[in-house]
Amino acid sequence: MATTKIPEQKIILCGEYGVGKSSIFRRFANNTFITATGRQSTLGLDHYDKVYNVQDKDIKLQLWDTGGMERVASITSSYYKFSEAAILVFSLDNLTSFNTLSQHLLDVVTYAENAKIFLCGNKLDLQSSEPQVSDAEIEAFCEQCHNIISGVYKTSCKTGEGIEKMFYDIAYHLVESNRSRLELQTMDKHGFKISSNEESPEDSCLC
Repeated sequence: MATTKIPEQKIILCGEYGVGKSSIFRRFANNTFITATGRQSTLGLDHYDKVYNVQDKDIKLQLWDTGGMERVASITSSYYKFSEAAILVFSLDNLTSFNTLSQHLLDVVTYAENAKIFLCGNKLDLQSSEPQVSDAEIEAFCEQCHNIISGVYKTSCKTGEGIEKMFYDIAYHLVESNRSRLELQTMDKHGFKISSNEESPEDSCLC
């Protein structure tokens, strides 16, 4: 009996050093959290595969992490290449990490132009009663990005809050995107004209 190949989707983590990209990776890979005192810097590229079932369809998310090395010229092309999704990570208690997202966004659209883009405010457990990054600022960033942000999430790697929901939602977006792509290819194959000005619901900002 032939086995069905599960679609594999590459996802990359982008953001400033110290925002918790590697902690998100560990939560995704083995649901663990390492405190700052026991943590070691990530050396080079690392990735982990995990299968999600969305609408009775299996999809394999392959999450990649660099530990802050995505700007290094020697790994830039291999890191971004063939990415289906990119998670822009910032720390909710660090305004500077949020203000530098525009550069990371530019890197994504330059090196992985077809990737869906998601926004992740991490370290929710450290958020004070008056967080450094407000919901209004996050919404304004989405508007400035002309609605290319497919989803916005708040997570805590320490408690695990929001992590699994974020990745399941990303899996859902990618399944829907692949289905739409196949439908468009089928329509095009049979001679149907495809309008280019129709906006897909999943491409709207979820701020």
